Amino acid sequence: MNIPERIAVRLPQLVFPFSEAFYNHNRVPKLGLVPFLTHKRHLGLGLGFSKKMSSSMENCHVDVQNKLEVVRPATEVYAQEAIEALKAGKVIAVPTDTLYGFACDACSLEAVSSIYEMKGRKHTSPLAICVGDVSHIQHFAVTEYLPHGLLDSLLPGPVTVILRRGESSALEKSLNPGLDSVGVRVPDCNFIRAVARGLGKAVALTSANLSGQPSSLCIKDFENLWNRCAYVYDGGALPSNGAGSTIVDLTLPGKYKILRPGSAREETLAILEKHSLVEDAPVI
Repeated sequence: MNIPERIAVRLPQLVFPFSEAFYNHNRVPKLGLVPFLTHKRHLGLGLGFSKKMSSSMENCHVDVQNKLEVVRPATEVYAQEAIEALKAGKVIAVPTDTLYGFACDACSLEAVSSIYEMKGRKHTSPLAICVGDVSHIQHFAVTEYLPHGLLDSLLPGPVTVILRRGESSALEKSLNPGLDSVGVRVPDCNFIRAVARGLGKAVALTSANLSGQPSSLCIKDFENLWNRCAYVYDGGALPSNGAGSTIVDLTLPGKYKILRPGSAREETLAILEKHSLVEDAPVI
């Protein structure tokens, strides 16, 4: 057999993987680099790619896959998975009604420490807690001195209320040690509320970002921290101005103090005044 005949015999074997039928059957893009690298062994061709370069590209592809494996839609279907992760002392990322946040079991010292570490946050900066329903707040903070219906008017919503912790609080002493108050959230977000209900305990909650960095309105904003989370639950881009929740101090009977204007300042002030609370003006 002469040289042209030998080439003719080999040619169908070389072009077959790139045929129309092959791509239709395997549903891969014709110009995709990863499918090409995957099948180059069948072609018996190096085509100028060194083993080192090929390995680097494949590792990059694996890294992308590993990141995607932690992302889940923030739907009821995945709520139980999130609950089990919190029970195991893991940190998860969740959407709220204002920003994306890192969440963990507020009674797990190890999990709380992990949040401080991953954010680069000082341990002197307290963490807020999240509960599933307004009626659950009384288990973790003192509420008897508040006007009737006040908490139900403020929550669920983009508001963090600072309340007295009290001696009977079910919170672990290791959470925000030395403080006799605690910030409490009931976000207007079905997913995190379902997770908090299922956990049956308080959820420690803080913004999903490095301390001092801009807050996150979508999961892409904190992609560099995905690998520190057991799961990242995607609720899409949040319709927020990035201001976070309005923080109001209600530790003094009959008074209030706005500690952070946040995204619901005007609505919060209207509710506070409706319940006859007055601003705790600073002493000059």
